[in-house]
Amino acid sequence: MTPPNTQPDGAPVVLVVDDDPDILEALSEILEAEGFVIRRARNGKEALERLEPEPPHLILLDLMMPVMDGWEFAQRMRQKPPAVAGIPLIVLSADRNVGSKAQDIGAVGHLAKPFELNDLLDMVRRSLNPSTASSTSA
Repeated sequence: MTPPNTQPDGAPVVLVVDDDPDILEALSEILEAEGFVIRRARNGKEALERLEPEPPHLILLDLMMPVMDGWEFAQRMRQKPPAVAGIPLIVLSADRNVGSKAQDIGAVGHLAKPFELNDLLDMVRRSLNPSTASSTSA
């Protein structure tokens, strides 16, 4: 069963949102090497523009960014139609309170920067395949 917004090769689309060009590039390259299709945004405003007409399957979101931060982006995204408002968010932040902030915006997960690459990849895969995550916890 292929999700409706996959690319022709069937790869899930991940939107990476971070104002740090090095982090944006590194995350994009790593996820592309794992077979994901990557869209990039340097702030929340750019990220909002990349949600439609074809919404990504998952968003990796930094919280502290110029122009529009992750918090405002999440609030605006949640006001969109269900196909966009329901996109899972994973928060990536250097903020020490990343857990509570991620919970406040309805994120499915969070990682504090710096994070382990394997932790990120595991969280991305679990977020894209919630049925496998729930079956292991049953």
